[in-house]
Amino acid sequence: PAFSSLYGHFITTLDLCYYRGEDPHDVEYIWRAISDTVKVMEYNSTLNRFTGYTPTGKHKAEQFNADPVVLASFQTSLHFFCKYYGALAYKAGLNSNGKHTLTKPSVHLRSMTPHSDRHPSMLTCSVYKFYPKQIRVTWLRNGQEVTSNMTSSEELANGDWHYQIHSYLEYTPTPGEKISCMVEHASFTEPKILHWDMSLPESGRNKIAIGASGLVLGVVFAAAGLLYYNRRTTTGGGGE
Repeated sequence: PAFSSLYGHFITTLDLCYYRGEDPHDVEYIWRAISDTVKVMEYNSTLNRFTGYTPTGKHKAEQFNADPVVLASFQTSLHFFCKYYGALAYKAGLNSNGKHTLTKPSVHLRSMTPHSDRHPSMLTCSVYKFYPKQIRVTWLRNGQEVTSNMTSSEELANGDWHYQIHSYLEYTPTPGEKISCMVEHASFTEPKILHWDMSLPESGRNKIAIGASGLVLGVVFAAAGLLYYNRRTTTGGGGE
């Protein structure tokens, strides 16, 4: 897969090989473009055509389908990714018993810009390079499962018999709370839990610091004004 960031959005392109049986050359190649968690467009080697799923994707698919050079280049990708290198990965992914082995995923938890204005913060829990495909990713707030304000991608095939998945949680930070991502997979003897330790993002802490500074300055200026008033009153009283 390839990843890029554009104007705060993540663009992902995937080269997928779907094998129909034991023959590694009997394969269907899928090229897929995803913006954040939305599928924009994909190419199917069996149909030798593009299909769009968003207004932009439909427009680009129509252009690509009318261009024989583009279609030929994606047929080349079928042979390059799937029938040559894919065949090597297919053989490497089998053990001596002809079965795929369990692969433990790596889990990463990070903060990113929210997709909407409903909440000021968003966390992403990304799970990479696992097999088999079945997996469960859950968000926890103070140990309790979160059931709202979360989205998740489907299990995305890497093309080497491994998968990845990404889950997103939008939330409003609360001091003292603990946000966690829990991953359950057949390769784990127990769920793997990653905790997000920061109760507030950097911007939130800055706002609190600025507010506290403003309050202190307000008290200082108020005290200075009171002293000035008292001195002036005292001076005026002495001159009468």
